[in-house]
Amino acid sequence: EVESDILRRVRTLLRELDGHHPACQCDRGMLRWTLHKKIDQNPSNSSILVRILVKELERAERGDFRHYIIPLLHTLMYTLIKAPCISDELCSRVYDFCKKLLTLPKPFCTIGLDYAVRLKMERTAPGMLYQRMVISEQSLKSDPYPYQEKIFIFADPDLLSEAICNALVTDTEAAQVSQSPRACMCYVIIHAMQAALGESCDVSGLKGSLQDMPTSDVEHWFRQVVAAVEYAGNEASADRGQHTARLEKIYRAVLSSLQAASLFPPGDAPLGGLQGTPLPNPSISFHLWTEDDQLWKELVLFIRPLSQSCEPDCLSQDLDNFEIQDIISDCECCEQTRFSVLSTDSGIERDLPVAAEEPFAPCSSETEQSRLQRKGGIKKKLSPLESMAFLQAGCNGPGAKPPGKPQRRLGIPPEPAAPLQRLHTARIVLLGDDRILGRLAQAYHSLRKRETRRVFLTPRLNLQFYYIPVVTGQPNTLAVADHVATGQEELCEVAGYLGRADPWYESNINTLCHMIPKLATMPSSPSKHLVTDLFITDVIAYYVRMGIQPVCFQVYAVKIFFNDPAQEPAEDVFLTELRTQVQESISHRELSTTKKKMTLDGPGIDLTVTYRKVVVSDRAKELAMSLRSTGLVMKAIPADEAEDLVCLNVNITEIIRINNLSGRSFSAVANRLKTRNIKIRSTEQRPFTVCLDKDSRKAYRNVISVEVSPCLEPSYCLQKTRTMKFSLHETEDVGLVKYMPKSLLLPINTFAGIIQ
Repeated sequence: EVESDILRRVRTLLRELDGHHPACQCDRGMLRWTLHKKIDQNPSNSSILVRILVKELERAERGDFRHYIIPLLHTLMYTLIKAPCISDELCSRVYDFCKKLLTLPKPFCTIGLDYAVRLKMERTAPGMLYQRMVISEQSLKSDPYPYQEKIFIFADPDLLSEAICNALVTDTEAAQVSQSPRACMCYVIIHAMQAALGESCDVSGLKGSLQDMPTSDVEHWFRQVVAAVEYAGNEASADRGQHTARLEKIYRAVLSSLQAASLFPPGDAPLGGLQGTPLPNPSISFHLWTEDDQLWKELVLFIRPLSQSCEPDCLSQDLDNFEIQDIISDCECCEQTRFSVLSTDSGIERDLPVAAEEPFAPCSSETEQSRLQRKGGIKKKLSPLESMAFLQAGCNGPGAKPPGKPQRRLGIPPEPAAPLQRLHTARIVLLGDDRILGRLAQAYHSLRKRETRRVFLTPRLNLQFYYIPVVTGQPNTLAVADHVATGQEELCEVAGYLGRADPWYESNINTLCHMIPKLATMPSSPSKHLVTDLFITDVIAYYVRMGIQPVCFQVYAVKIFFNDPAQEPAEDVFLTELRTQVQESISHRELSTTKKKMTLDGPGIDLTVTYRKVVVSDRAKELAMSLRSTGLVMKAIPADEAEDLVCLNVNITEIIRINNLSGRSFSAVANRLKTRNIKIRSTEQRPFTVCLDKDSRKAYRNVISVEVSPCLEPSYCLQKTRTMKFSLHETEDVGLVKYMPKSLLLPINTFAGIIQ
C-alpha cells in the first residue's frame, strides 16, 4: 500500500512535466515538496522511494523519455542524501545508471558524471554526502573538510512590497532557530553511525548519550567521525567493511557510559528501526539591496567575518577606502605596534658578524653551501595579494601570512606560500523580476573590475548565482509616450527562458512567482506559518543544493552620447533589454520645428543604424541603413531556448511615407535584425531616451547616439592591454590572451542547464 501510494505520487510528478497540471492549481510546484515531506515523516520508506525512482529512470531511458531523467535523478539523490540508510545493492544500481548517462550529450553526461563521483564515495563511506553538506552549510570547523557555504538572499525594496520583504525576513530567521553547532554535530554523528551500521544502531541510546555529554566531548567525537568518513571516502583502497568496523569502534566508545548493550544483532534491534536525522536548513541571510556595492561588501565580510576583524564601523569605513588605497593597514583598534629598524647589513656575506651564526650549529659543508645562497639586496615588489594587509590580516585560509613570523633566517630558504584554495562558496539568490537581474549584471561587472585591479575574492571564493522570479503586479517601468505598461510576463523574460530550457526549474521555481506574494499577504494563522516556514525555505534550500548547472547570459556594454558636447559619455551594462523612445521637445522653438518635420516626414526621428549582421558562418558583415523611427527595442533573451544567447534581437519601428491620391500618409513597419554590435545615431540631432533592463532608475535622457556591444571580461581587457605594449602591430589575440574568456557572462544556476 505504501509503495503504490509513492508510485502514484511519482507518476503525478512526471505528468506535470508533460504539461498535465494538477486539477487544483494550488498544488502546482508542491508535488516534489509533498513527496519529500512524506518520506521525512517516515524515513524507513526512503529505500522504497529510491527503488521506485531507479525503476522509473531505467524505464525513461528505455522509452527515450529524456526529459524525465534529470528531475527523477535530482529527486533520487536528494532522497539518498537524507535517507538514514540505503543498501549497497541499491546504491550500486543508481551508480550504474549514472555511468550510462556518460554516453548521452550535455547536460546528461555532466550531471551523470557528477553524481557517479559522489555515489562512488557514498558507497565506500555511507553518510559522506550528508556529512559534507551539513559541515559546509553550517560552517562547522573541520580540518579534513574545511569548506564553508552561505546563502545570500538579495531583494530590491523598490520592486517588492514591504509585506513580502517582512515575510521573507521572518521565514529566513525562523529557519535558523534551534540550529546550534552542537545540534548539527550530533546530527552528523548519528547519521554517520546509522548509515554505516543500519538497523543495528541504537539511535535512541546514541541520542541520549550525546545529549548528556559536555560540548567538548561532542566536538571530540564529531572530529573522530568526520576523520573516519573522510578517510574512507578519499582513500582509493578503502573498504566499506573496514569503514564500518572503524565507526563501530567509535560507536561503542560513545555508548560506553550507558549500561545497555552498545550494539544489537540485526534480529534484536530496538523498536523503531531506522530513524530519520533532520537535514538542517542551510545558513541563510536576507538583504535588502540598497547600495550599489553591497554585494561586494557582503562577500568580503563572508571571507573575513566581523569576529575576526575590528569594530563594524571601522570595517565599513575601511571597505569604503579599500578601492582608493594601494596598501591598506588594519584599523587602529586592531593594529599591532610597528618599529622602524635601521639595517646595517651590507648584503655581503663576509661582513656578517660571527654572533649572527647559530651558536651551537656544527660547521659542515651543508652549512657553508647554504650560506652561499643569499641573493642580492633588491627588495621584491609585493604582489597585490601580499600587499593587502587589511583584507588578509583576518583571513585564516591558506596563503595568509601569520603575523610576526620572520621573513628570512640565515641559511634556511623561505618556505613557499601555500596556494590559495576556494574554501568558501557564496550562493547568491535573487528575488524579483528582470530588473533585479539588471542590477546584478551591473554589480557583477563592477566586482570583476575590482578583482582585475586587485585580486582578493576570486582565488578564495566560489560564486554561484540563483534566480527566483517574484512579481507583485505593480511594475515600475519607464513611462514614455505610446508605451504601454510592461506586463508581468515581459518582466520575467529570463525566468520564462529558464523554464523553457529546464522543465524542472519551471515546475519548482517559476511557480513561486505568484506563490510568494500570496503567502506573504495571507492573514496570520497557524496554517500559514506551517506552510511558509516549511515550504519557501525548503524550496530555496532544495534549489541551491541541487541546482548546479549554470546557464550563461551575455552581458552587454552600452556607451551613451548626449546632445550636450560638454557632457561626458556614459558607460553602462544591461542584461535583458535596451529600449529607446523619441523624447518630447522642451522649448517652443523646438516644438514648432518638430511639428513641421512631422507633417512632412511623419512621426519619429531620422536615425542612422550601423550594425554587424549575424550570419551562420560567423563572418563579420558590416551593414548600414538610414530610416525614420519612433523607437526600438533590443532583446538579449531569445524567445526560443534553441536560439543563440549571444545575440541581440533588434526590433525597430520604422515609419514609411505613403503617397496616394488622397494625400500623404504614414505607416509603421517592424524592422527586425539580429546582431551583436550596433550603433544608432540621430542624424537631425533630436534627442531620444534610453531605458536599460526595463528599469526607470537606469533611464537616460537627451541622448543622440548609443553604441552596444558584448561586454568584455575586465581581466581579458587588462591582459590585452599589456600584450599590446609589446606587440603594437598585432591585431589578433596572442599569448595568454588567446586562452582567457573574452566575453563577460553572467551564470545563473538551474537544475539541468539547457536541455537540447
